Amino acid sequence: MFIKPKEQRVEVLIDVQNLYHSAKNLYKTKVNFNEVLKKAIAGRKFIRAFAYVVRTKTGEEKAFFEALTKLGIETKVRDLQEFYGGAKKADWDVGIVIDAIRTAPGVDVVVLCSGDGDFIPLVEYLKNQGKRVEIIAFKRTTSSKLMEVADEFLDMGENLRSFLLKKND
Repeated sequence: MFIKPKEQRVEVLIDVQNLYHSAKNLYKTKVNFNEVLKKAIAGRKFIRAFAYVVRTKTGEEKAFFEALTKLGIETKVRDLQEFYGGAKKADWDVGIVIDAIRTAPGVDVVVLCSGDGDFIPLVEYLKNQGKRVEIIAFKRTTSSKLMEVADEFLDMGENLRSFLLKKND
């Protein structure tokens, strides 16, 4: 296990849709984002955290967005796109990549909370810039190549009691 120096400056980027759908599909419950943030920081210098979220027409997620803000997580909100024929799209990948590249000079460690293999080039880029890149996600829904290229992978599935909310929360 890598000892995490307390002086490392850490930024956390949370792909909310990725973790939300993994928790819902695998375990029929929700993610404890407070615990995700704590594990990501791991006693180091917390610089910033961004949660990339999607707003639906109903607005039912407003309380969730407020809860993230109370944890010290900045929310980046995008409206759910609905296409003719019923298809829906809510993709934050490009936004996450741009933020990571834009803010990386001010941090030592980027913790990406997503299992999406689309982020492999980002991880490789950040590592080439001398950044440590850690991934937090559910192993069962994470790209094996993403786990491979990261400096560290934390499987949320190994500690479900911490990372998931109880069914009635």
